[in-house]
Amino acid sequence: MRLPLRRDTPGHDTDSQSGSGPAAPAAPSRMGMVLRPRTIGGQLTRILAVALILTIALLTITTLNEITNFRESENTRQAVSLAQHVQDLTDQVQRESGLSNGLLGGDDQLKQQLLTQRHAVDATLGAVRAAADSNVPGADQVRAALSRLDQLADTRTQIDTHRMSRPVASQFYTDAVDALDRPTLGLDLAQDQQIQRGLQAFYSLGAAKSQFDAERGFLNGVFTVGRFSGGEYGQFTEIRATKQAALQAFSSYSTPAWQGDLDAVMQGGDEAAVEQAESVALASGDGLLVRPVDPATWWMRISKVIDEQRAAQQSVGGEVQARADELRASALTKLTVFLVAALLAIIAMVVLVVLSQRAIVRPLAKLAGEADDVASRRLPEAIDAWSRAEEDHQPDAPGPVRIPDGTSTEIAAVAGALDRVQSTAFELASQQALLRRNTTESMSNLARRNQNLVRRQLGLLSQLERQELDPKGLSNLFQLDHLATRMRRNAESLLILVGEGSPRRLSNPLPLTTVIRAGMSEVDDYRRVVLRRVDDVLVSGAVASELAHILAELIENGIAFSPPDMDVEVYGRLVAHGYVLAVVDHGVGMPEAQLAQANAKLRGEQDFIVAPTRYLGHYVVGRLGRRLGIEVELTSSPDGGVVARLRLPQNLLAAGNGQQPALVQAKVANDGLVPYSATDWVSNGATAESASGTASEPVAQGNPR
Repeated sequence: MRLPLRRDTPGHDTDSQSGSGPAAPAAPSRMGMVLRPRTIGGQLTRILAVALILTIALLTITTLNEITNFRESENTRQAVSLAQHVQDLTDQVQRESGLSNGLLGGDDQLKQQLLTQRHAVDATLGAVRAAADSNVPGADQVRAALSRLDQLADTRTQIDTHRMSRPVASQFYTDAVDALDRPTLGLDLAQDQQIQRGLQAFYSLGAAKSQFDAERGFLNGVFTVGRFSGGEYGQFTEIRATKQAALQAFSSYSTPAWQGDLDAVMQGGDEAAVEQAESVALASGDGLLVRPVDPATWWMRISKVIDEQRAAQQSVGGEVQARADELRASALTKLTVFLVAALLAIIAMVVLVVLSQRAIVRPLAKLAGEADDVASRRLPEAIDAWSRAEEDHQPDAPGPVRIPDGTSTEIAAVAGALDRVQSTAFELASQQALLRRNTTESMSNLARRNQNLVRRQLGLLSQLERQELDPKGLSNLFQLDHLATRMRRNAESLLILVGEGSPRRLSNPLPLTTVIRAGMSEVDDYRRVVLRRVDDVLVSGAVASELAHILAELIENGIAFSPPDMDVEVYGRLVAHGYVLAVVDHGVGMPEAQLAQANAKLRGEQDFIVAPTRYLGHYVVGRLGRRLGIEVELTSSPDGGVVARLRLPQNLLAAGNGQQPALVQAKVANDGLVPYSATDWVSNGATAESASGTASEPVAQGNPR
């Protein structure tokens, strides 16, 4: 049976469809195939062609190049900015070095000035660390250079306590400054000649300024003690020569304006005073100074010169950074233009996608909704209708799959295939539902036949028991009675599994111990069952037989999976909202995964039709538990084995249970408490139809959990 494909458009001619699928649309013209393709491949080709043309025309040639230029200019700008921060730090560190040399030389008046300078160094160092904590090219070199200052706090402590000599302290600061001056940030990035030349001039002037700083700190200590010692004169001449070389290097890279700014500094009055002090140092040689030089005056004069040089260097750096900003702005402008072009191309693609949505996305979404409706509603409703249908009535097939008119050929073909899948699934589901219904009816009919035969057999055995006088013969008859009772439990289990109710109903309430004994009567080795502690209450007669059936199944479980010398124990306790029964065995137990599966069956989460037959006992207990409102759960016992707990609701207990319950503790084998025979069960309120016990034997071999 195949369901026809229905179109939403009124008046659509469904008779024109062939038996294998929907009718093919009329062949469009060649121009229509180009402008309005009817296939998904054609529509995607149209979008892709336009997108590629626009993208290749506007972006391929120049966009990547402009992005590269922008990144290079941005990196250069950030590198120059970082270089200026580093130069600020070197200036502050060298100032601290000079004050430290003076303090170690014996000028204690420098303590407060040194303390203030140290705060300035710490603040500048924090700013440089923050600036170097980035992905700017060369930042890793700066971070490595900053590691030279990790021992700064310890060095300061030794200087304050005069545990470090002046040459050692000077060497520490010199090494730190040399490490900071080593990275030439931005030189390897700049492609612009103006930026490259400006950076060369910037670093050359920075090197000259560093030597001025080194000379300030070095001579400050010498002027304080009044002499050169330990080869200090050679260090001084080396610093002075390096300073002159750096000034010459700056002159080779600088512009006339930059050179003019430096010449104004070098020809000032402060520089003249500095040169006079240098002349004294040069004339002194490695020994006492030819005449004393005031360290404070020296420090003040050369500091002014260094500050003016720093201003000139900042001017150079400012112009370099301005050029980098200019290049960055130019690259950003070009990149923006091309990005706008790219955005226009994207807008064009979006428009094409939106126009194609009516032909692709919406029909596919409609088809997906139809498929979900088939799986979640139509087929389940059809199967449920089959399960409730009468024998002479066939439920209607699910409705056909609907798709919007004018969809592409591929979507129409998928819809047709889905429609055929739905038809095939409905046919299979119908056959399965019919097979399940016939199987259930057959099982129910067979169970009732067995039940009637066993009932007649039990009646005959009861007559023979009353007539038999020989004790041995009577014992054999009781054994036959017990086997027949267990056979009837099998028949009742089949009825329960197919949804039938138990035909045995008691009219009067019964004590719970009576119900437990009835369940014991339908297990094989009932002598191994022990009632440890049971609060005896009255149970409603309408549910007594089904409760006994549940207990028989659980007790049989415990016996089957316990050693022959171990008892199965039954506990019962009256609680606030009902009653709790526990059947405890001391057998092999169950793994956690198997316990979870067993409890799922007891909760009714699986169908016994598709389960292995060796697990039917769990389904019987689960069906009865749901029918009576009893919660049944299997858990592992702390001493080994399994505990089956039954929580009986209050409505299963008969009226009159408010008094103090009688505590029953008895062992079946030792105390003479035997399970009920057919006569006992009838004498306690069962109808003639319900004689000889209530529980059932597991259908498979043994009594699997």
